[in-house]
Amino acid sequence: MATDTTPQNEPVNEYEREPVPASALLGFKSFIGQYAGEHTAGTELMLGPLFVARGVSAVDLLAGLFLGNLLAVLSWTLFTAPIATRARLTLYYQLEKICGKNLVTLYNLANGIMFCFLAGSMVTVSATALGVWFKFPMPGLQDMLPNSLGWIVAVLVVGALIAWVAAYGYNLVAKIANYAAPWMVLVFIAFGLVGLKDFLSATNTHASSAGDLWQLCQTAIWKGGDPLPGQTKFTFWHVLFFAWFCNMAMHIGMSDLSVFRYAKKSWYGIATASGMYLGHFIAWIAASILYALQLHRTPGNTDVLPGPLAGSACGIAGLICVIVAGWTTANPTIYRAGLAFQAILPKASRFKVTFATGMIAAVAGMFPAIAMKLLDFVALYGLILMPMGAVIFVDFWLFRRLRLRSYYAEASGDAFNWAAAGAWIISLGVCTWLVVTGKTELFFVSLPGWFIAAALYIVLSKLYQKRQYAPQS
Repeated sequence: MATDTTPQNEPVNEYEREPVPASALLGFKSFIGQYAGEHTAGTELMLGPLFVARGVSAVDLLAGLFLGNLLAVLSWTLFTAPIATRARLTLYYQLEKICGKNLVTLYNLANGIMFCFLAGSMVTVSATALGVWFKFPMPGLQDMLPNSLGWIVAVLVVGALIAWVAAYGYNLVAKIANYAAPWMVLVFIAFGLVGLKDFLSATNTHASSAGDLWQLCQTAIWKGGDPLPGQTKFTFWHVLFFAWFCNMAMHIGMSDLSVFRYAKKSWYGIATASGMYLGHFIAWIAASILYALQLHRTPGNTDVLPGPLAGSACGIAGLICVIVAGWTTANPTIYRAGLAFQAILPKASRFKVTFATGMIAAVAGMFPAIAMKLLDFVALYGLILMPMGAVIFVDFWLFRRLRLRSYYAEASGDAFNWAAAGAWIISLGVCTWLVVTGKTELFFVSLPGWFIAAALYIVLSKLYQKRQYAPQS
């Protein structure tokens, strides 16, 4: 068992550079609450409406979400959790052993920045609820910059509170998620039920059977028509791959090694279903209904603002839900980003680094462009971080069988593993070329990209290790 090395000025020990000891492991319930709280969140009120804006049909949405979320749960359970519960290291320390300190510093910088932007969008969501209460101007679907002083102040205040909680470590993050998740789930279900009721009233529809409700869904909510101006058309495949890969950085990209290193068993990965089906299924559907109702009532109002959407459905309870939901989602995201920056500055206080990270996220949240383009952003950040997930998977499971040295940088003393760097950069280059030339779309390119990165890492490692280090017996 590891000894307690917590500095006196640190609130908690997060075991950033050592395996998590048995005394710190968490039970299944902690992960159910963590993922339900993180993924049944304020951003769902951003993402759900964007499906409507992209002109998706009812069949494509429901089928795509069901299968895509199933693939996401399996990715966490079969890819991430087994490595996490065997190595019990953070993503960043494990990558340092594989890639060397200099290369992993570049990765950690990219990872931390992308997570800051993602957390910023969640802060944006919470701030829209304050906009309803304090009645300051809020950004619209096409806005790129903050449009009022009230908006800036609201984002900074919310961001500071979220950053403080995240800085106190994973246990506090998990506790808040466990307390908030059951209530948030009920409110999101209420969003959908109230939205359906109001839709029936607005369209003078009498629903005497499930068939009547299905007819309403197909003809008024998810009509499958043309997307809104500035948006691209979504099909079943877009929905499936988005639901699967919107968290690609966390499962196949292995960022959640940092979370599941606390799990007692690898099968705890199925706890992610609480977030996928309560959040990325029920909550997205509920948010879609509210936005479709807004468009039905006021066709010219295309603004995607979670605060007004939730407030119109459930009043004060809806507004509180938006604030808390953005909070519980941003907390673990800032926690992950803080660990990334902590890996770059290992001697710095983790608490201070994580709090500063949260404030960077708050500043990013002032700019609505990220939140309003959230579908594209989450696909992009998953693509950027995905190749290193392939590197970790191959290094952990395949290298010994291929008579290659795993944890090569640690064994050789190299500060920069050129094989891992080549796999990352070349695979991203190929994926970028495929998207730019129109051969595939951003939402689809990550799947072939993972296999390209894995193959490159094996081939380049055979060349790189052969001339520098003897293979493992």
